[in-house]
Amino acid sequence: MDWQRFAQRMAAMAHDLLEQESVAGTLERIAGSATELVEGCDAAGILILSGDKVQTLAMTGALAEESHRLQERLKEGPCFDAARRRDGERVFRIADMTALQERWPAFAPRAAELGIGSMMGFLLFTDDKNLGALNLYSRLPGRFTETSETAGWVLASHAAVALSSARNHAQMAEAVATRHVIGEAMGILMARRRIAENEAFNVLRGYSQNNNVKLREVALAVCEQGALPQP
Repeated sequence: MDWQRFAQRMAAMAHDLLEQESVAGTLERIAGSATELVEGCDAAGILILSGDKVQTLAMTGALAEESHRLQERLKEGPCFDAARRRDGERVFRIADMTALQERWPAFAPRAAELGIGSMMGFLLFTDDKNLGALNLYSRLPGRFTETSETAGWVLASHAAVALSSARNHAQMAEAVATRHVIGEAMGILMARRRIAENEAFNVLRGYSQNNNVKLREVALAVCEQGALPQP
């Protein structure tokens, strides 16, 4: 591993991540960077694990998607281990998928059949309901070494910061947009019903609660239709 070259490419990647315009763009760039920066990495994928459900957010090839689906079907694999042990391992490495894997007796042989020779994974984030992980795949056994793991860990650490920033930015943008829509809907109700601002907000909130509809969706309907939607 040429660490000086790796550091230069990491610096360029970190700058590139911060310039992405969306969370999806950030995720795609992270996955792509893994195949560029980590020796032996043939494919990469980012997933969210919610309970027993796996959702692929970004990938560089079908191999990652197939592995995610396999773990979901079997309810077994490195991603499920990470979810069940949130305070434990944040990195895993399977050097040879064709060798006996006592921790994943069902997953490992089927993963080998998919063409996965070795695999690494890095935890990107956790919250109360979701786990996010970056998974790296090689088609050959033994391609991921301790050096590969170090490079992957450095990449994942930078990626986690960039992803957190992108998610926070997206949440703030959504909050601002929601506030704008609610304000516009309140203005429509105030003009149509000749009511005060606080009364208009209470009308929206009451409809939301009584009909189990999100406040933003109610406000959007009012802006589009000029009145509350029929329940």
